[in-house]
Amino acid sequence: MPVYGYRAITKSGGKKKGSVNAPNAQQVRAQLIAEGLTPIEIKEQNLLTRDIEITVFETVKPRELSVFCHQFVSVMDAGVPVAEALELLGQQTENKLLRKAIYNTQKEIQQGETLADAMRKQGKKVFAPMFVNMVAAGEASGNLSVAFSRMADYYENANKTKSALQKAMIYPIVVLCVVVVVMFVMMLFVLPTFKGIFEDMGAELPWITKLIMGTSDFFVDYWWLILIVGGVAGLLIWLFSRSKKGKYFFDWIMLKIPVFGPLSVKTASAQFARTFATLSASGIPIIEALEIVSRSMTNVYFKDELLHVREQVAVGTDLATAMQFHGLFPPMVVHMVRIGEESGDLEKMLDKLSEYYDEEVQAATKNVMAMMEPMIILLLCLVVGTVAIGVMLPMFEMYSMYDQYL
Repeated sequence: MPVYGYRAITKSGGKKKGSVNAPNAQQVRAQLIAEGLTPIEIKEQNLLTRDIEITVFETVKPRELSVFCHQFVSVMDAGVPVAEALELLGQQTENKLLRKAIYNTQKEIQQGETLADAMRKQGKKVFAPMFVNMVAAGEASGNLSVAFSRMADYYENANKTKSALQKAMIYPIVVLCVVVVVMFVMMLFVLPTFKGIFEDMGAELPWITKLIMGTSDFFVDYWWLILIVGGVAGLLIWLFSRSKKGKYFFDWIMLKIPVFGPLSVKTASAQFARTFATLSASGIPIIEALEIVSRSMTNVYFKDELLHVREQVAVGTDLATAMQFHGLFPPMVVHMVRIGEESGDLEKMLDKLSEYYDEEVQAATKNVMAMMEPMIILLLCLVVGTVAIGVMLPMFEMYSMYDQYL
C-alpha cells in the first residue's frame, strides 16, 4: 500500500506532519479531516522521500517524561481536553519515540480508549507499568492532574539520582580509558625510540627496564592481537552482563564493593521509597504496588527481595516485618515504614524517606568522587612513574660510568 506524507493544521492552529498508509490521496484527506485536521499538503512518498524515524536505539529519559508530565498538567489545568492536550504536547516533543507514542495515544483516545489503556498500548519502553497504573488511578478518582503532578516529581527526582550515579561512574571510566591510551602510545611509539640507545650502551639493563622494553616489544609485534583479545573479552563481558547469571553477578559485586556498595543500597532505598509513595498516593493496593515497584528496581537482588516481601504481605505479614526478615534494606527504611504503618500515614513517611535518601545519594556521590580523584591520580603516577624509572635508570648508570671514565 502506498505511503503518503502530509502537512496539516490542527484545531488549535498548530502545524502537524506525518505519514500514513492509504490506497489514495483522497482517503488520506478524508482520514485527516475525520481526525479534526485541515490538510495543507498530501504527497505520495517513495524510498528516497519517505520519512524515516529511527527509534530502535532511542529511549525516553526520565527528564523528558518529567517535562511531559509538567506540561500535561499545565495544559489540563487550562481546560484543554485530553486529546487536544496530547496533540499540543506531541508538536513540541523532540524525542521521536515519545512523540510517536503521544500521537498514537491521541489516536487511541479518539477511538474511544481511556488514557491509561491508550498509553499501555505504547509499550513499556515509553510508559512504564507504574506510569500507566498511576494514570488509571487518576482517571478512576477524577484527579488526573494530581497523578501527573506526582509522576512529574517522581521522574524529576529519578533523573537527579541517575545523573548523580552517572557522574560517579563516568569520571573513573574516562580517566581509565585515558590511561589505556597513554599506555598504548608509550609502548608503541615512545619506548621503541630508546631501544637503540640501550643496545648501543651494551651494559646490563636493570630488571625493570627489561620488563618494560619486553612489554613494549610485545605491543609493537602483537598490537593487533591485543586489540582483538580486548574486543572479544569486552564483547563476552557485555553478553554475560545481559544474561540472568551475569546480572546477579555484577549486581552482587556492586553491593559488595566498599565504595560503591553503600551507594547502591542508598540508591535502591530512594528508588523504593519514591516509587512506593507515588503508587500509594494514588490508592493502588499494596500487593499490586509492591509488584510494580519490584519491576522498577535496577538491582536484581532488591527486585527479588520485594517479590518475597510481596508474598509475605499477601499472607498477612505487615510490610515492615517482611522487609526486616530479609535484611537487604537498611534499618532506617524498615523503621520509617513501621512508623508509617502504625500511624496510618505510610505515604508521608515514604515521601520523607525518599527525600532523605535522595540527599544521601547526592552526598555519597560527592564522597565517591572525592575518593576516586586521588586514587586515579595515584594510578596515573604509578604507571607513568614506573615507565619513567625504567627508562631513566640505564641513563643514570651510563652517566655514572662516564663520570668515572673521566
